[in-house]
Amino acid sequence: MRTKADTIQIVERLKAEYPVSECTLTYEDAWQLLVGVRLAAQCTDARVNIVTQELFGQYPTLQALAAATPEQIEAIVRPCGLGKSKARDLHGMANMLLSEFGGRVPQEMESLLRLPGVGRKSANLIRGDIFHLPAVVTDTHCIRMANRLGFVTDTTDPVKVERALVKVLPPEESSDFCHRCVMHGRVVCTARRALCAQCCLRELCRTGRKTLPGADGGTA
Repeated sequence: MRTKADTIQIVERLKAEYPVSECTLTYEDAWQLLVGVRLAAQCTDARVNIVTQELFGQYPTLQALAAATPEQIEAIVRPCGLGKSKARDLHGMANMLLSEFGGRVPQEMESLLRLPGVGRKSANLIRGDIFHLPAVVTDTHCIRMANRLGFVTDTTDPVKVERALVKVLPPEESSDFCHRCVMHGRVVCTARRALCAQCCLRELCRTGRKTLPGADGGTA
């Protein structure tokens, strides 16, 4: 388990490496980010952005999306995979936002989790990016880096990773930290292999330290 002190070092190095931290999904309104996040499950953000351009062009308002049928939505979102379930969730989400939340995306975790297709990862993204609240978004990149860096050990449980990071991350840095994990995880700390020689966290990482000259295999 990492301490708060070395967590701050990790945060600062990632900030220096990636000064601009932002979500890579394209959206103009909070409900559009909810849509994008649901479509991003098992799909790349790049493909989602292509699909949502068409979806929001045809259904530019929450009311328009709610009035569409799941079948009409599925015809557009099918390239993102899991088209039937995603279309059903988007239809239900749009209608619940209108009928129960006055057309506004709520900021409370409990309320967000009531929306069809919204789990803790999606809810935290909304809370962090839309409402600027402390939020830990445990996507696959964040989970992978949390294990390699030593925040957790041998777990892919997103709730366990979230709880571990909440304990040590400065709350005001938590959302941006997760965005930077996505950036770093895509190009350096990749799923196929960690490119430790290129990593700004090499000396602070229990995985990276094994690659240092004279390393004896010990952990950070």
